[in-house]
Amino acid sequence: MATKLRLAVVGPGAFGVKHLEGLARIPDAEVAVLVGQPLEQASAVADRFAVAEVTDDLSAVLARRDIDAVILATPTPLHAAQAIACLKAGKHVEVEIPMADSLIDAEELARIAAASGRIAMVGHTRRFNPSHQWLHKRIVAGEIKIQAMDVQTFFFRRTNINALGQPRSWTDHLLWHHAAHSIDLFAYQTGAPIVAAQAMQGPIHPTLGIAMDMSIQLKSATGAICTLALSFNNDGPLGTFFRYICDNGTYIARYDDLVDGKETPIDVSGVDVSMNGIELQDREFVAAIREGRQPNAAVADVLPCYRVLGALDRQLAAG
Repeated sequence: MATKLRLAVVGPGAFGVKHLEGLARIPDAEVAVLVGQPLEQASAVADRFAVAEVTDDLSAVLARRDIDAVILATPTPLHAAQAIACLKAGKHVEVEIPMADSLIDAEELARIAAASGRIAMVGHTRRFNPSHQWLHKRIVAGEIKIQAMDVQTFFFRRTNINALGQPRSWTDHLLWHHAAHSIDLFAYQTGAPIVAAQAMQGPIHPTLGIAMDMSIQLKSATGAICTLALSFNNDGPLGTFFRYICDNGTYIARYDDLVDGKETPIDVSGVDVSMNGIELQDREFVAAIREGRQPNAAVADVLPCYRVLGALDRQLAAG
């Protein structure tokens, strides 16, 4: 491996840009090539981040010996197949959440990852946000214990748009994408498997073909419960907000920021080397490759979340 880890970033959209921003602050990582379509958009993004090469041919990039690792920030339906292709080509891979939009594909990716001898990580960013890290450290230390979590994931997406409000060619999903963040985080923070899960959804959108509103209830083996509300019909405020109701305090996490139950800010600036969750996620990916260890949010680590998603998907399909 060269002095710097040489990466390919695949996808010049909203989250590809977020990864490029994070990687620019990691000294031992170098983005050697940006892969994406249309080439005009990819070239403009590459120029912004001084990436020397641009292509729309992922297969050609995977055949190159000078590329050590790949970060996939592509449409959800491509994640599993592209991650498997990266591993089969001998590349370390970090795939954006969700790693698959079906349990069958998630299980297959986990099987390939286990046999590959390469690092395979999933972008479960909530594990890395300083707000959730601050709480995780105190949970592990025995200072607080979760009694209940209340999570709201609210967006206004009645058309196919991305996080920047730009049109996109694929349809996002409340269950397989947005619920995946919270289901994995609930298990991670309680330190125990989810033993019960149930879901209900609202009407299917006539053109998008997805439920625009959803309610999910979870129970941890610790006895803690989680109530998750999701909507693409909400016209503000937007985002995901986590209320931790604990035996020793209440805390509200809004991405990288944290307040207590009385809205008093909690300083989380010293939790890690950055206040940017995606940068911290990418730092973990690079460090795991350097150190030859499994990363936090490895494919195997998050697979239980996708088994819960698969069970919920079956419930919803059955009506």
